[in-house]
Amino acid sequence: MIVIEGTSKVAFGEGTLSELELTIYQKKQNSPLEYRYDSVYTLLFELYMRTQIVESSRALSKSGVYFAEFKNSMCNPAYWHLTDQGRFQLKSGVTPQDAIRDIFTNGTLYAFECSMAVVVVLYKAILESIDPMQFDFLISDLLLFDYHSNSNLHLIDRTVNEEAVTGDVLYFENPEFEPKIPWGKGENVVMLGENGFFYGHGYGLGIASKEEVITVLNNHRIPGSTKSAFLTDRYVHPDFSYFALFQSRRQNKLIIAKVGEWIYVRER
Repeated sequence: MIVIEGTSKVAFGEGTLSELELTIYQKKQNSPLEYRYDSVYTLLFELYMRTQIVESSRALSKSGVYFAEFKNSMCNPAYWHLTDQGRFQLKSGVTPQDAIRDIFTNGTLYAFECSMAVVVVLYKAILESIDPMQFDFLISDLLLFDYHSNSNLHLIDRTVNEEAVTGDVLYFENPEFEPKIPWGKGENVVMLGENGFFYGHGYGLGIASKEEVITVLNNHRIPGSTKSAFLTDRYVHPDFSYFALFQSRRQNKLIIAKVGEWIYVRER
């Protein structure tokens, strides 16, 4: 359940939450686990940013970005320096927000693996959720690679994938992948909703179901393999509470009242 300032009793006025935000809220509220928030604003920020992760995933899937292993990565040299390891290092004199947006507007100049695609999606969602100037300040040392190498994302690890909600990053493992195709060992995906669809950049998947992701990975196993690819328990998401400190979007648009054990929230 969701607990805010010591209570789980929260009532949202009509139109306060979008349909997607309401779906996320209801799943977390109905969970046997406890999700604590220091304020309504922190919860609302998380719900909003999760919707931006979905929007960024859909936008990247339509951007024209190519799939490539790290050694064959490509980027727009006007914004990035491509390192020997396939990392994208922000060029001097370029703002992080402009460099991230360029990936979505000039996608055909870019090629990278699925793990970097997830990183790009998360940075774009952060950019759309906080003040762009704050984004430039927080991410001034922007370096794109896999999400294990991006401490700026403040990722939190979880291990019960039944608790995953829209906007979480999950992983499909392929235990008997073909060694000649190292990128076939798994697929990083973004959960797009409770309808069972994900965004995965690898193999040109785009928007795909769980079954479709597994089928693609199973096509890249060693001959005679008997172990299917599968969705692992582990998943990650940004520390929404941290990024909520830099929000400026909704604080002046809400009326919040606490009456007894209930918190009432509605738009002005």
